[in-house]
Amino acid sequence: MNETYETSGVDIAAGDETVNRIKGYARSTFNKNILSELGYFGGLFNFDKDKYEQPVLVSSTDGVGTKIKIAIELDKHDTIGQDLVNHCVNDIAVCGAEPLFFLDYLAFGKLNPNVASEIVKGFATACIENDCALIGGETAEMPGIYNKKDYDISGTIVGAVEREEILTGNNINKGDLLIGFLSNGLHTNGYSLARKVLQSSHKLDDHLDQLNKTLGDELLRVHKSYLDLIRELNDNVNVKAFSHITGGGIIGNTKRVIPEGLKIKIHWGNWDIPPVFKLIQETGNISSEEMRKVFNVGIGLIAVVPPAQEEMTMQIAISQKDHAIVVGEVE
Repeated sequence: MNETYETSGVDIAAGDETVNRIKGYARSTFNKNILSELGYFGGLFNFDKDKYEQPVLVSSTDGVGTKIKIAIELDKHDTIGQDLVNHCVNDIAVCGAEPLFFLDYLAFGKLNPNVASEIVKGFATACIENDCALIGGETAEMPGIYNKKDYDISGTIVGAVEREEILTGNNINKGDLLIGFLSNGLHTNGYSLARKVLQSSHKLDDHLDQLNKTLGDELLRVHKSYLDLIRELNDNVNVKAFSHITGGGIIGNTKRVIPEGLKIKIHWGNWDIPPVFKLIQETGNISSEEMRKVFNVGIGLIAVVPPAQEEMTMQIAISQKDHAIVVGEVE
């Protein structure tokens, strides 16, 4: 038998079908700045330089880790793309940037056009919600690297900020407050530990009273986008820095923006730990120290603000249907 690309495990026809399916989703995110169609060699974006005096491009690349394993096991793929876009958007929004466009990378053991289109549907949904365009990407079929039903995704976000409006934390002072905003679950971090602990004693379709939903539904909660909240806070409050709480927890991420010579003090008892984190800790007999290093434990975003602006920050959170808590201060 003559060997072909298909006999080696790569289906070009499936790739073509996938591209045709996802074009509509990508096109739904386009705006007047997009100058190329999906499938061109590069995504063309017409940057509006008149909008800025000294524009600075801000970019970030990330993945969603082993949360993908939950999506694969439940055969539910329309939210994992939202997780990725929202995670990436948050990472540049905390720098002060507005998202412009997003690019994705998908790698499959065996390309399934249905699965791929559901993932891209999630990308498109979140791009529309975050006012950015899904401008392009790459879909690869990699037999021998991934098992047949396995896949991985990553994404790159590009945004822009006025140079003088970049949030670096350089002006943070002793006494500034750390105001935390609630997460809506694990977001996209800590899943290797969460899966090992929870799936050793529960099935994903088990309805757990303490969660008031199935374990699978809890673990697939979409990573929250804080873009609108960050915009409102930047417009109305003297925010000195933001911290997006991802891998490394509250301390590991917030200390990134604290100037040398200062440190943070966290008041761990100021908020209720959500049930899913309590379940993980109790089931796995995990120390509080380890939980705080691995998970967001209920706080997905932190703003560093002067004490005089605490009340305004709280009011804005309420107006955005968020909940704000003073979780610590700068020492």
